[in-house]
Amino acid sequence: MKRINITLFSLMLVGILFSCTKASLNYTQNGNWVGRATFPGNPSGAAASFVIDNSAYIGTGINPQTPNTRLTTMYKYSASPISTASPTGYDSALGSWKQVQDFAGAPRSNAVGFALNGKGYIGTGIGSDGFTVYADFWQYDPVADSWMQVDSLHDSKKSYPRKDAAVFNFDNAAYVLTGTDLNNYFGDVWKYDPAANKWTALTYLPGNPRAGAVTWVYNNKGYLLTGRTPGSRWAVNNMCYDFWMYDPSRPDTTAWVRLRDISNTSSSTYDDGYINIVRELGAGFVIKGTSSGDKGYLTTGANGTSYTYTWEYDFASDLWTEKTPFEGGARVNAVGFTIKNRGFIGTGLPSATGGGVGYQDLLEFFPDQIYNQFD
Repeated sequence: MKRINITLFSLMLVGILFSCTKASLNYTQNGNWVGRATFPGNPSGAAASFVIDNSAYIGTGINPQTPNTRLTTMYKYSASPISTASPTGYDSALGSWKQVQDFAGAPRSNAVGFALNGKGYIGTGIGSDGFTVYADFWQYDPVADSWMQVDSLHDSKKSYPRKDAAVFNFDNAAYVLTGTDLNNYFGDVWKYDPAANKWTALTYLPGNPRAGAVTWVYNNKGYLLTGRTPGSRWAVNNMCYDFWMYDPSRPDTTAWVRLRDISNTSSSTYDDGYINIVRELGAGFVIKGTSSGDKGYLTTGANGTSYTYTWEYDFASDLWTEKTPFEGGARVNAVGFTIKNRGFIGTGLPSATGGGVGYQDLLEFFPDQIYNQFD
């Protein structure tokens, strides 16, 4: 009898240990999405954004209802402080929107935006006909509330128009990379020097050429992940699982460092639960100083269907944890931004295939709060 009990106990223990592997554990919903002031423009997505002086500027994009009209309208979002009387922020800090000068270039969507030295920039993208892709860039002066054209994405031979590109912006330069011109997917990297008003081609991304990737900037390094690729290397169903860090302080030829894949590609257990990180047309932001350190966040996007899955990346460990899904509804081509060390996601389109009604909502993510579905 004693032997049987020991055997049963051993089987139970094995079962418990097996059930607790990362491959089988359900994620614990943690983190809370809270609604903020509604975007006042058309229900739309595929907008460009940049942040200047703790305000986010969002504009251009596509209104899928009229039909697929590209936009030039621009809006400024200023976040309200979180009330000390309401530390959860549930019923405070809605923030406010203000319309600013329309984008001066041609109406477009799927452009990139960045900020340098107190000025905002928008460029590339696709026009109202759904076929014309752009290489031009425009600079926004928030003091004068005005736009001026700057150098386009080109070299001495030709220009390099595209949509769904990615961008990093550091203290004195911006880097635009990847994207598609509807016929080709790119892995090229271009550096913009605002003092010289010039783009310079750099060494290509070592990973997959792609479009619809997400980027973060953290501690003066750029991070590039996700996106669609036409190839099969480091991809499943054309969705990229390679993940890269760019260090602008290193020589151009060694600036890229590959991080751990964002899919279950290793023989270890740490990535067994990485089943829905890969995607295209997602959005993200960075929050420093959470209860467990500095984190990057990835949410929305699509992989066959539109996503709400939200994942948290630990910069210190190069590991991922699934968080509370985005509460605003599944979508692609949302904008994500960080202001005052707070992460926001807003606008977007229902699916990557077009149609439907765009979104006007804006949600803020509190990674250390307990999920509350009624916020």
